[in-house]
Amino acid sequence: MRYHVRHETLYRYGSDVVHSHQLLHLVPRPVPYQQCLEHALHIAPSAHERRDEVDVFGNPMTSIELEHPHRTLEVVAEMDVEVYTRPVLLAGDSAPWEAVRDALAYRAHSPPSRQHLEAAAFRHQSPYVPLKRVFADYAADCFPAHRPVLAGADALSAKLHRDFRYAPGETTISTPLLEVLDHRRGVCQDFAHLMIACLRSRGLAARYVSGYVRRVPRAEGAAAQARVAKAAGADGASHAWVAVYSPPLGWVELDPTNDTRVAGDHIAVAWGRDFADVSPLRGVILGGGSHDLSVRVAVAAVSPQ
Repeated sequence: MRYHVRHETLYRYGSDVVHSHQLLHLVPRPVPYQQCLEHALHIAPSAHERRDEVDVFGNPMTSIELEHPHRTLEVVAEMDVEVYTRPVLLAGDSAPWEAVRDALAYRAHSPPSRQHLEAAAFRHQSPYVPLKRVFADYAADCFPAHRPVLAGADALSAKLHRDFRYAPGETTISTPLLEVLDHRRGVCQDFAHLMIACLRSRGLAARYVSGYVRRVPRAEGAAAQARVAKAAGADGASHAWVAVYSPPLGWVELDPTNDTRVAGDHIAVAWGRDFADVSPLRGVILGGGSHDLSVRVAVAAVSPQ
């Protein structure tokens, strides 16, 4: 599939911003299952300094600095991305979850393999993902003894999809996960953070993936269309999902908002420990007072030329 994505972000400030420094994750990450064919980033005001970099997780990142007073900041990213078919992975081919947990645990006299060491960076608590016994307990029935780790992750994705209601506007990025678990409702960020918390609280490695999803695939039935529309989010924001470390298969991506394996409808932009690492736009400003934020995202399937 080939997609055209337009992501518009507009800040309106109550007073002059005299200095602004922003970090942008709006360029799709190069990975084997997708290729960014074209990408353009439009920033207004135009009087700014820009640096294109790569962050600590290997994601493309743009840093901008504005030193002149302004009352608005508009960032428009447009991209053409080609997404390729992924191989079918059988959950039963992944290692037992206890073996994966033990391989990721620290041992002073037994250094882990390079792959396990890299995965272990996504096993610990992070700003939006606390580690709590309650999260491990919630996922306990998904991980009985000797169950393959990917089978357990599939079961957890299904459980979250079944137990929680997609409810735009009822949570924010700062809503504590314990509150999300208690109220059983949220948006894609909450679904992803909660699944990650459950996996990490059981000693497994999971990372947060940000990106986009096609809103309505016409070739599928009404039920499937509803699920993907729900995943896209009624608020029109970027989508989020989870990648779980499943040796020897590697990292496998699951969308708990939809209870589906990530496939051709998803476009990945960046991954990290949680939303804090991959926010589309974040930064610091001097001045500005109050502000209004509007975000619009459009994802359209296009025919190859």
